[in-house]
Amino acid sequence: MAASAGGRGRVADDAKKRKARKQAASFRSEVDLYEPVKALLEGQGYEVKGEVRGCDVVAVREPGEPPVIVELKLGFTLPLLMQGLDRLALTETVYLAVPAVSGGGGRSRRALSAESPAVQRLCRRIGLGLIVVHPRGRAETLLDPLPYRPRPNRKRAALLLAEHARRRGDPNRGGSSRLPIVTAYRQEALRCAGLLFRLGPLSVKALREGASAPRAASILQRNVYGWFERVARGTYGLTPVGEAALATFAHASAEPPPPPAPEALHRRSA
Repeated sequence: MAASAGGRGRVADDAKKRKARKQAASFRSEVDLYEPVKALLEGQGYEVKGEVRGCDVVAVREPGEPPVIVELKLGFTLPLLMQGLDRLALTETVYLAVPAVSGGGGRSRRALSAESPAVQRLCRRIGLGLIVVHPRGRAETLLDPLPYRPRPNRKRAALLLAEHARRRGDPNRGGSSRLPIVTAYRQEALRCAGLLFRLGPLSVKALREGASAPRAASILQRNVYGWFERVARGTYGLTPVGEAALATFAHASAEPPPPPAPEALHRRSA
């Protein structure tokens, strides 16, 4: 059976990747990256020297001009990133240089690709440049070290501030990951549930005003937590799940709810 065009394309891509990794395996140590990086910098008029006071590559072009520092590694790793950050104390022009395709030695097997957009965003954010060395010995600059100013996301910032303002107290511990996050929305739902627990079924208007819940209508109609039930047109009551939630999230309420009524306990045990 003849292979499909898509199948042939994938096979060709896989073959190219295997060939690139095989070529990258020619980089057995950081020393193999030095000459291509040196040639790249010399082509821009720099005088380049290796291993200067702990820096892999130091290049100077004009007297009084800040030096260019390049750190060499077989792959983009956390130790390389930390080295680059340390060199920023010496000059603002710091590059990280790695093979264009990782896989040269055992130390780089867990390395990220320097050509990954995420890696380049990270370097841009902290002001580091990126150089890749291709298997045939040509070095290429992917990213110059420039001050990074991310574009402000005013919508996200407004949502962040609105959520902060609507929350009552501080119901969550920073860093929590195993407990449900108590959002301002959940707090509104809890206030509605608490009022229903104390007074019984109420109208949407009564809940909006009595529970200080501007979004009461949406909360009751969507009922995303399963806490509420419609008992009549425009009137809602509390479900056993909602009663249990009042105890579970008692810490999130400014006023702790009263203990469950005996009939509520009876319903849950039935």
